Amino acid sequence: MRVVLQRAKNASVTIGNETIGKINDGVVLLVGITHDDNEEDAQYLANKIAHLRIFEDENGKLNHSLLEYTGEVLSVSQFTLYGDCRKGRRPSFTEAAKPEQARQLYDRFNELLREKGLTVETGQFGAMMKVSLTNDGPVTFILESER
Repeated sequence: MRVVLQRAKNASVTIGNETIGKINDGVVLLVGITHDDNEEDAQYLANKIAHLRIFEDENGKLNHSLLEYTGEVLSVSQFTLYGDCRKGRRPSFTEAAKPEQARQLYDRFNELLREKGLTVETGQFGAMMKVSLTNDGPVTFILESER
């Protein structure tokens, strides 16, 4: 699994003119899933994200986790994170998991975050969405379960 995490002051995801997910302060997660990802990958990343110290303390140091900060999560499925652009001019998506597998693991990943006590809003799996956010910092990390 691969997640691009962006700390955000606010974020939303819309389909057409309808807002389907919205947070005020926390993180936006763009979540990509590949063929051999499984429950262990989802557990690893959910735990890492919940406890990663990416919010400032009173001295401006990154010492607080999402749980300590009581931030919210906007999670958006993003198969293009496994796009391979090395050859030609059109990305290849052969490394992205098939939709049935990806949807199941994406849903489980979000459930694991909720089990940790986090508020999780989501986009709609497989839909064409518009994601809007105010990146705070900017603070952006790329997390992978295979490393």
